Amino acid sequence: MAVYTEISDDELAAFLAQYELGELLSCKGIAEGVENSNFLLATAQGNFILTLYEKRVDPADLPYFLGLMEHLAARGLPCPTPIHGQDGVALRTLAGKPAAIVTFLPGLWPRTVRVGHCAPLGEALARLHEAGADFAPRRANALGPSGWRPLFERSRARADSVREGLAEEVGSALDAVLAAWPGGLPQGHIHGDLFPDNVFFRAEAVSGLIDFYFACTDALAYDIAVCLNAWCFEPDGSFNVTKSRALLAGYQRRRALAPAEKAALPTLAAGAALRFLLTRLFDWLHHDPAAFVTPKDPLEYLRKLRFHRAARGPGDYGLD
Repeated sequence: MAVYTEISDDELAAFLAQYELGELLSCKGIAEGVENSNFLLATAQGNFILTLYEKRVDPADLPYFLGLMEHLAARGLPCPTPIHGQDGVALRTLAGKPAAIVTFLPGLWPRTVRVGHCAPLGEALARLHEAGADFAPRRANALGPSGWRPLFERSRARADSVREGLAEEVGSALDAVLAAWPGGLPQGHIHGDLFPDNVFFRAEAVSGLIDFYFACTDALAYDIAVCLNAWCFEPDGSFNVTKSRALLAGYQRRRALAPAEKAALPTLAAGAALRFLLTRLFDWLHHDPAAFVTPKDPLEYLRKLRFHRAARGPGDYGLD
């Protein structure tokens, strides 16, 4: 369940009176997602998404997130467009939380990733990177390499309760990945969390990219590495190089990877696996039993991390 804050009828009516969306026909909580409270609004003008930003989102970052979405949508990327109120403001407050309304996107996210999804996903990611090139604001990656060791230290003492020897293995991997972390790669605005549930398809065409609340300014190839982790492993933990090859080919149809980006791919992918392993480990160990959301298994990303650390080069990802 991803509705953490309940809204009264009177609060919602007063909030929507600040917009020109027509009569409210229905408001339904959306169960998917884990970070914020989301509601599907049906109005006389169509469907919209209302989001209340919860405690894990820094309100100071919201103008960047909303501004980036508006910028990308204006350049033709299928992503949510923030709705401005009658006063021209998109970000306001509802039930004591920062809140915004964005456009509703059609399509379904793939519960089972097929090879046919991967090339369109890669091309859509490249389009995102291209469209964001002239967006002036910048945001540091709060969950980038500089944050991994502090995050690990908050879980190290109890890591072996999840799996014997986990603290030592993760600590060793962290040392190696940070020592090898590449510099000087092409930078830009990245999504940072483009998992299958954040990509809508109609048939095998991408119809929407959503949930930009981990977006930041970082190495473009790191965004690819996140997608390799999220889209190219099978339920049994094996890496599907056919999916990887399709994803990378789709990306390179719009933006060719530089030689340094290709060479760095195993390290970037290992770093992305570490990022999700560490955040999942923290949530697993510090989970509030009263919370609606069930924490995700960190060991899924330990298996992915092992694959990337054993990779011999970009060829293991289907690159020539």
